[in-house]
Amino acid sequence: MQKNITIVGAGLVGSMLACYLSKRGHNVNVYERRGDMRKVGYLGGRSINLALSHRGWKALKKIGLAEGVEKIAIPMRGRMIHDLQGNTQLIPYGKDGQSIYSVSRGDLNRIMVEEADKFDGVNFFFDHRCSKIDFEKNKLVFEKPNGEEVPQNDTEIIFGADGAYSEVRYKMQITPNFNLHQQHEPYGYKELHIPASKTGEHQLEKNALHIWPRGNFMMIALPNMDGSFTVTLFNSFEGENSFGELTSNELVKNFFTDFFPDAVPLMPEPEKTFFENPTCSLVTIRSYPWKYKHACLIGDAAHAIVPFYGQGMNCGFEDVIELDEILTGTDNWDEALNKFQQQRKPNTDAIAALALHNYIEMRDLSGRKDFQLRTQIEKKIAEKFGNKFMTHYAMVTFSDLSYSEAQQRGAKQNELLDKIMALQNIEEKWDSEEVRQMAEDWIATNLS
Repeated sequence: MQKNITIVGAGLVGSMLACYLSKRGHNVNVYERRGDMRKVGYLGGRSINLALSHRGWKALKKIGLAEGVEKIAIPMRGRMIHDLQGNTQLIPYGKDGQSIYSVSRGDLNRIMVEEADKFDGVNFFFDHRCSKIDFEKNKLVFEKPNGEEVPQNDTEIIFGADGAYSEVRYKMQITPNFNLHQQHEPYGYKELHIPASKTGEHQLEKNALHIWPRGNFMMIALPNMDGSFTVTLFNSFEGENSFGELTSNELVKNFFTDFFPDAVPLMPEPEKTFFENPTCSLVTIRSYPWKYKHACLIGDAAHAIVPFYGQGMNCGFEDVIELDEILTGTDNWDEALNKFQQQRKPNTDAIAALALHNYIEMRDLSGRKDFQLRTQIEKKIAEKFGNKFMTHYAMVTFSDLSYSEAQQRGAKQNELLDKIMALQNIEEKWDSEEVRQMAEDWIATNLS
């Protein structure tokens, strides 16, 4: 049955949701507090490049957007680890042909808004901030920059797709039995830049996600279509070598020279950019219930996560896919939204935990020889027993396994990897028949 639906937030998940709902024949009004990015460019919000992977591509393909997005996506086949001496090592993400893709958040958002706007039943209203919601009567009020209030009185379903600092969630917090856990991490990020060469080429390997792991902090670089790299420094707010200690040009210059010597020649005046760009925080949001009356949170508004598994957008897009699949089986919206939140909550909690742990892996473990060997062994086992054993990264990034199942299976498989790594002289015999047999016996007992 056709519904009048209001979506608060025209970001990636909101515009994706508009596409899916309009394909179902619903009338959809999308309200966004920022200006129209098609006219004013992409303003505000996080500017970290996005890592698009299997779950995200799946959602794009279902609405015919994959081909268009491929034009702005750069495949990254693995992590390029940079050590203190400037040596590099590429660690592939998956099997041959498996990549994650660097995409511009702004370009992707523009493409999706343009696609959603093609539907007759979709209307976008930019520069409209949600200021009031009456959940009992399904009424909303939006405020324009000049202070004018715009009422929305004819909606039947409300979606809050307005990000980690959601206005809809904020207003839902005063409803009965709403639970919110908001965790700001003791570390944040600052965006930097590596420009293209004078001939417009990438100055680092184009098809890789570059990581400079330094124990308690790290720097990463993702490729852009214009030959540049978006560089992000993740660091603690306080402590040795933290953002709190980097208070002068000289200190920042020495910091980069000491810890990222191979990147410094590629970054014009990194200390100048360091002080020009803000130091941003990272937050994990866990909320429940997502549904109240005829309103429902979705995407970051319900479950924001840190970016270290590259799954924030992919998870939000998967929200939309699962909601669409649920709606295929029922016309009862109350039933559908209840099922949606119950089905998705364990998985969003799982990816939140996995993302937090992956920061430790990226900033510290990825640069250690023992961890690199462990990863090599895990991939070797996956090659031999691929029908029963997948790498943990592949489960999350290249499969349709639920996040919660990937979390559980990954923890279980770590038991095998712990036993193998404990073998004497494992560095010399990691690819031996002994290790293969040990893996086969364990898999037969634990994963059959």
